[in-house]
Amino acid sequence: MTLPELLLAVVVMGLMVALGVGGTSRSLARQRVEAAARQLAVGLEQARSSAEASGRPCALALSTNGWGDPVTAGAGSQLPSCELGEATLRQGVQLRHNLPGELRISSTGLVLDGGTLVLAAAGTDLQRCLVVSLPLGVVRFGQSKAAPGTAPRSADCVVDPLL
Repeated sequence: MTLPELLLAVVVMGLMVALGVGGTSRSLARQRVEAAARQLAVGLEQARSSAEASGRPCALALSTNGWGDPVTAGAGSQLPSCELGEATLRQGVQLRHNLPGELRISSTGLVLDGGTLVLAAAGTDLQRCLVVSLPLGVVRFGQSKAAPGTAPRSADCVVDPLL
């Protein structure tokens, strides 16, 4: 091989690696957003099941880390915290929501408060949204069409044909 051929081969390989790394980071960012959205939906379902199984109302608080105890989150809840498994969001996922300080769940598993949650991550334009509606919980799981950083609205959460 001559030197120009060798240099051309190195440049082509470098371009292929650069394209692969860029695509991989976008894919990982999308997967983080997808996993976080599903984790929040599953956490809400666990809380509803817990309240129904125990026959007692409970409450959840949503922070930037995910679902948690409303008392430790400063919501000043009069209700006990709902039983949850692991509810911490992965690093790098930004969460915006318009839920009240605590999300109350009745003893029959019905949601007494509602709002919209929007999840995003650096490296992807995907914004996944969950609309928590009365009384059944998550009724819409879609893609937010709102501009990044704007206040969440249920009207901006549209059905994603890929779901």
